[in-house]
Amino acid sequence: MVHYLGSRVYLFRFRAGGVMAANKIALLTPVAMSATMTTNIYSPPTTTGGVGIGTPNLYVLLRKITIVNKTAAAVTFSLWKGATGANAAGTEIRSAKSVPAYDAVEIYGAFRLDSGEYLVGGASAGTSLTIFAEGEIGIS
Repeated sequence: MVHYLGSRVYLFRFRAGGVMAANKIALLTPVAMSATMTTNIYSPPTTTGGVGIGTPNLYVLLRKITIVNKTAAAVTFSLWKGATGANAAGTEIRSAKSVPAYDAVEIYGAFRLDSGEYLVGGASAGTSLTIFAEGEIGIS
């Protein structure tokens, strides 16, 4: 593709399928789950500042969520995707899922959290479970 700008000629080359931006790997810091089911666990950061290009928002694409039980008894957890401190019906990712003693549960998928959305949840016994996740962070 050739573009003319003043007296200069610019040549752009595109691969089949167009140009694709690369997301960066994102790791959710391990968090002890509380017994409150409306606890905010994670939300994408926002960008601020800059001149002349606006302020894009970020999103996180969670590919793997791991819940670890560090106690001698089974503990349940629930997770929702939605507004801060909320667990509305129809937004469940997992509901009352049991994690055996000294074991872990892994959830695979592509859970997208946009700026202003939260991963919310809790456990049946506070601080018995630890949650962490792996994914990608990108610009909306």
